[in-house]
Amino acid sequence: MKSVSLLLLSTVAAATATGAAAQDATSWTGPYVGGQIGYGFQPKDGGETIRFDNNLDGTFGDTVRTAAGANAFSPGFCGGSTLTPTPGQGCRQDKDGVDWKVHGGYDLQLGSFVVGLVGEYGRATISDSVTAFSTTPASYTMTRRLKDNAAIRARAGVAFGQTLIYGTGGGAWGKVKNSFTSTNVANAFSDNGNEDAWGYRVGGGIEQKVAPNFSIGAQYLYTSLKANDYVVRSARGSSPATNPFVLVNAGGTDFQRTGNKFNSHVVAVTSSFRF
Repeated sequence: MKSVSLLLLSTVAAATATGAAAQDATSWTGPYVGGQIGYGFQPKDGGETIRFDNNLDGTFGDTVRTAAGANAFSPGFCGGSTLTPTPGQGCRQDKDGVDWKVHGGYDLQLGSFVVGLVGEYGRATISDSVTAFSTTPASYTMTRRLKDNAAIRARAGVAFGQTLIYGTGGGAWGKVKNSFTSTNVANAFSDNGNEDAWGYRVGGGIEQKVAPNFSIGAQYLYTSLKANDYVVRSARGSSPATNPFVLVNAGGTDFQRTGNKFNSHVVAVTSSFRF
């Protein structure tokens, strides 16, 4: 009888421990760290152009004209980069590529609802260009690349046992590397370099626990960063005084792209270790 009692007590204790472990395994409350890897791509922006400030008053939208009064940029623009001085060969599309991040956060489960906060830092490999063509002929390409980026996002979702479906959103930052190239070798060009861009990041995903302390998932994030500080100045250089860029102001003409947002989509797989 004593042996039977000990066996019953052992069985109850084991069942209780198993139930507690199972309950812990389905709880999303607690801190976590992990990583993400995926692919970043950009929305189409083929309608983007370059605008000009030819009197250097800080207001863009001027028309750059030749000494004869013609529009110096009548050949037009393209939303991409080119290696030729004329638009006949078309433009290369913007570059998409691999995106990775590390993240850390904390979740709190309230019934079937889960709320939390997550911070992330990563690297992107996307670039976005726009090209203007002049009657010279010559091409002028402005390119921005997103490298380092980070965000702090709130997230909220519903847990179905070991499965979590959530939405997320918050503030974002990115280091934008700007560059300028031109087939025009007569004028002298200068710019104001890279910039810190700020904006927001929103999205959603699904996360699945595959072990009590480990989860994997799939996630979509949309990021919009305000990147409108980059300006290129075309000075006279070795060109004559009748050069279109110095006709209105001898100091030159400023270039700025019309698209002031650097937007991107990222689809990624995620993994997290939970404490």
